[in-house]
Amino acid sequence: MKILKFGGTSVGKPERMKSVATLIQSDEPKIVVLSALSGTTNVLVSISEDLFGRYQKNALEKITELEAHYMMFVRSLYSTQEAVQKSKQVFEKHFGLMREIAEKPNFTGKEERTLLAQGELLSTQMFQLYLEEIGYPSVLLNALDFMKTDSDGEPILEYIEQKLQHTIAQTPDAKTFITQGYICKNTRGETDNLKRGGSDYTASLVGAAIRATEIQIWTDIDGMHNNDPRIVPNTKPVAELSFEEAAELAYFGAKILHPATIHPAKMYNIPVRLLNTLQPDAKGTIITNELSYTSQSIKSVAAKDNIIAIKIKSTRMLLAYGFLRRVFEVFEKYKTPIDMITTSEVAVSLTIDNATSLASIIRELEYFGVVEVDKDQSIVCVVGDLVAENKGVVAKIFAALQHIPIRMISYGGSQHNISILISTKDKERTLQTLHKGLFS
Repeated sequence: MKILKFGGTSVGKPERMKSVATLIQSDEPKIVVLSALSGTTNVLVSISEDLFGRYQKNALEKITELEAHYMMFVRSLYSTQEAVQKSKQVFEKHFGLMREIAEKPNFTGKEERTLLAQGELLSTQMFQLYLEEIGYPSVLLNALDFMKTDSDGEPILEYIEQKLQHTIAQTPDAKTFITQGYICKNTRGETDNLKRGGSDYTASLVGAAIRATEIQIWTDIDGMHNNDPRIVPNTKPVAELSFEEAAELAYFGAKILHPATIHPAKMYNIPVRLLNTLQPDAKGTIITNELSYTSQSIKSVAAKDNIIAIKIKSTRMLLAYGFLRRVFEVFEKYKTPIDMITTSEVAVSLTIDNATSLASIIRELEYFGVVEVDKDQSIVCVVGDLVAENKGVVAKIFAALQHIPIRMISYGGSQHNISILISTKDKERTLQTLHKGLFS
């Protein structure tokens, strides 16, 4: 069985949803994972912000506007009045729930998570109604029945595996199953989600749970490119990536793939293929551990913005043990991950991308020494097979960077990644000069 995940842009217009329906029609068994229609989650987030701010009138107006958009969508999607009427019944249920939530005197995180789940619940029902209209058999699975996270918000794969396999077994003759990405239940039994971009993660978890033969991530770009196509002209899709290379690129800014996606697929060595809904014949990118011998050493360059660099300077570091542990405990206390780290005899520099607890972190770090903070930084990473035996790779990278002011360098923690920290104002120039030096 294969997993086919389609993002919001792939189903964001009636004609695109129809194209997806054409793409999935085959005799091979599959589970189709859908995101919400493009733009829907952003609107639901905006409605939530209004309700937290007690702007109920604004929220209700946005709900009405969103419902009108959906009604226009289905009138173009379906060719029969019967399907339009069925979709109206679906809308009455979900938009009615949204209004019910909006009219409550108190809006909490629980209500917010329920609200954010409505986009995927709507898109999957609309899609299945279309498949029903064109006579293609499918079974709709509710992700809230099998997707579950633990008290730390981490998916419980054993639970997902048990529940999903049991659910699929109820319809042994079915070849096509439709389900929602992103949404899940938490340990309290409440509707929750896998955070933004979580539909990729859903696809990978579902693939791992059923030991899929392949996980396909369909978007509006033809695979993982060797640089950011929004900034650098003439980028090309990368034909092959290892799981480690793909994980580095996803974490450090490649927008096509959610960073958490790789782990479940890697666990069971399930190939992940990145494909383009608008160019279904394009080869895209395959992520696997079985790379061909012709695979090039440097694969791609990616950048991650909104980075904060923190430097702690202290003579107490000199010949001291336990110093770094105590520094790291501060970040652990505030649940703030560290991206990069470099050390010298009397200083440690590191980066974070979450400023939520920055003031508290700095206050505690000042106990250890002088703390310097630089905001508006970006991490640029060069990803590929960068093992020590691959002579000349590092020299090639830094020759391309000879005119770029560099704040930090991280190399050696991974054989697949060299990371540099630069000011965000230099990011575009850095990506362009690296592309010219490494791929031209």
